[in-house]
Amino acid sequence: MEKVTRFSISVDTELLRKYDSLLKEIGYSNRSEAIRDLIRERLIKEEWKVPGKKVVGVLALVYDHGTRELTEVLNQIQHRYVQAVIASLHVHLDAHNCLEIIVLKGTVSRVKKIAQELLTLRNVKHGQLTMTTTGVDIP
Repeated sequence: MEKVTRFSISVDTELLRKYDSLLKEIGYSNRSEAIRDLIRERLIKEEWKVPGKKVVGVLALVYDHGTRELTEVLNQIQHRYVQAVIASLHVHLDAHNCLEIIVLKGTVSRVKKIAQELLTLRNVKHGQLTMTTTGVDIP
C-alpha cells in the first residue's frame, strides 16, 4: 500500500462551496483526488522551468492543407527532429483545414524550440503546445 499523509487546510467557506460545486460538475468523487491533481499540475509547471529537464509536449496545429508547400515544410521539420518527434497524427477537419498533432519528447529547451519553429510557420492558423511530464518525478 502506498504511503499517505493526511493534512488539513483552512479555506473560506464560500470558496470551498464553489470548489465543491466545480468538483461535482467535473466528476471528482472527492476533494483529495482534486487536490492531488492540483499539486501534480503545479509540479509539472515547475518541471517546465528547468531547461534540461526531460518532458513531453503535445503540439496541435491547424492549417489549410492547400497552402503551398506548408505540408512539406511541416514534414521536413518533423524529420529534422526525428528523435524528439515520437508520434504525429494528421486529421482532415473539412475540405480545406487540417489538424496536425505532434508528440514531442526531450529537454524543455528542445521541445520549446521545435514547437516554436512549427508554431511560427507562415499560414499556420492556430497552434497550442500542451506541456506535460514524462511521469518519472511525479508520484
